[in-house]
Amino acid sequence: MDRNMKILLFCLSACLIIAGCIDLKQPKNKIQYYTLEYTAPSITGLKPLPVTLKIERFSVAPAYNTNRIIYGRQSFKRDEYFYYKWRSNPADLVTYFLSRDIRASGLFKAVLPQGSGFPFSYLLEGSVDEFLELDVTENWNAVLSLTITLMAANEPDVSKSVLFQKSYTIKKVCKQKNPQGLAQAMSLAMGVTSKEIIKDIYSIVNNR
Repeated sequence: MDRNMKILLFCLSACLIIAGCIDLKQPKNKIQYYTLEYTAPSITGLKPLPVTLKIERFSVAPAYNTNRIIYGRQSFKRDEYFYYKWRSNPADLVTYFLSRDIRASGLFKAVLPQGSGFPFSYLLEGSVDEFLELDVTENWNAVLSLTITLMAANEPDVSKSVLFQKSYTIKKVCKQKNPQGLAQAMSLAMGVTSKEIIKDIYSIVNNR
């Protein structure tokens, strides 16, 4: 085999190796990530309260304990997209946006995250019960269902420490039948639910 042929074979081998590496690093279908995006709800006409609220990370129902987008088309069955995912677990998304909205409302002296060592007046816990795309014949819907529990921090009587527990469920129609439309509809659902939760918490604390 002459020298030129050896060089040609070497170049071809090198090209094949490089092409193989590129193919391994760049999947044919790129995963797309989505998150919630909305302006914190405005709540006016209420006087700020001199209390500190601590928010624990929400738990999440087993069916939605993943960052993959879950959808349902029939009863008792849930599926997931492979290439479309939430940027974070629904529990983290809900905890973050609810905390942000309560803080932005200005109705409480401070809003503390899980793990904070500062003293607090009230503790808020919750769960994400549903967080999915529900596809029916006419529309696709974003379904959000949350349950919250508000507790007094310095209540010596344990039986009286739980002040309030309530579940919230809302559906918003997706304007587009795709993950982008779902993210927009879920953002609307979270904004509406967040505002209701803030007003309920304020009412309970203000009337004590």
